[in-house]
Amino acid sequence: MERETALKLVKEQLTEHRYQHTLGVMETAISLARRYGVDEKKAETAAIFHDYAKFRPKEEMKQIIIEQKFPLDLLEYNSELWHAPVGAFLTESEAGITDREILDAIRYHTSGRVGMTILEKIIYLADYIEPGRHFPGVDEVRDLAQQNLDAALIKSVQNTIIFLLKKNQTVYPDTFYTYNDLIKNRRID
Repeated sequence: MERETALKLVKEQLTEHRYQHTLGVMETAISLARRYGVDEKKAETAAIFHDYAKFRPKEEMKQIIIEQKFPLDLLEYNSELWHAPVGAFLTESEAGITDREILDAIRYHTSGRVGMTILEKIIYLADYIEPGRHFPGVDEVRDLAQQNLDAALIKSVQNTIIFLLKKNQTVYPDTFYTYNDLIKNRRID
């Protein structure tokens, strides 16, 4: 799908603020893909659609999670997690994108997963570090992303877990599993 067509589809689903975020994620993902030797077009497409379901009604997302037999434990955690797997499903069913690598990058951009591909890492990080993001620790992760993808990912997942713990919020198990997998298999020499 051409960039302009994809952006038009996505813009219809997002607020103006979230659309600007999406543009930042897209540019960041393309830059990281170039740096780490990943297909730039796949990174661009995954970035454009990463928040495709962000503003769908919670009831619609819940129904999709149930009907598509996604892990039902998702429903026990913050609904902010839902838009990633639902977004992958809708990107395929509504936009006609069938590339598994792109869909998985969308699916896991909020929780991560064990054995993340480089494209999945890039979309996760691009979402975290795009230029419109301003929060404690983001600049450190931006710097790390230019040096070592895994080091940046470890730091971003650490920051996310610490943030949730400080707010007395639950942490989705896949996020812990992602962190543990990254630490066990770290490539941050």
